[in-house]
Amino acid sequence: MFAEERREKILALLNEEKRVMVKDLAEKFKVSIDSIRRDLSIMEDQGLLKKTHGGAIPSTKVRQAPPPPEIRYGEGTPQGNAIAKLAVSYIRESDTVFIGSGSLSYVLLKHLPEQLPITIVTNSMRVADALRERQWIETFLIGGRVKPSGNITDVLATEFIRLFKFDVSFVTGGGISEEGIFVATPEVGAFGRAVSAASRRRIGIATHHSLGNEGFAKAGRIEDLDLLITDEDADPEAIDRIQALGVKVIVAQLEGK
Repeated sequence: MFAEERREKILALLNEEKRVMVKDLAEKFKVSIDSIRRDLSIMEDQGLLKKTHGGAIPSTKVRQAPPPPEIRYGEGTPQGNAIAKLAVSYIRESDTVFIGSGSLSYVLLKHLPEQLPITIVTNSMRVADALRERQWIETFLIGGRVKPSGNITDVLATEFIRLFKFDVSFVTGGGISEEGIFVATPEVGAFGRAVSAASRRRIGIATHHSLGNEGFAKAGRIEDLDLLITDEDADPEAIDRIQALGVKVIVAQLEGK
């Protein structure tokens, strides 16, 4: 089999399974691990995939639409829940906390401590609705134009956010790398920067799917984070590049491991 043919088969396998491992590919195609690594490097240079520790994942587009609400606001993956559970452990009694509209932000809600009196500010109608019956939490919803998703990120919302100060804000995005924190649109980026400026402590939360990726609009510098929490499937090289900039990274472990 020619190398070009092997790469076509690798790409087809990647599109089907969404993740490939170097060791498995070497066994499947009966070539050396170094040959597969060269294949993946060439394919990454061509923009066909993104190399990870020990394998590769599909290449992400610079601009990607967020998942539909029924997926975005679900129970979350095991990795996402591990991150969320660790993240909320940094909330203290009487804290004022910003929780945004991302899918991982929504997973935080199920892990909030019971009966811990705090204030939460959000730009998500879904988050506000999920919190409204928790009497120990005082909830504020940012005003502005409501998008079909129930999120509010326009100019009015950005001005509104400047009226607040937060003890903690949880920061997420479609891509988080040493280049920064990335989101889908410039208005969401401007809103994210306003939240960051109003926060005493900024905790980044990112699963391995978004860690190391970039995107269309920048919502802040990675150095603005005081802490970044990710999962054990995250690319170690991506973690190292972020830590080299002075950002503390903690890996959340799955329960039972």
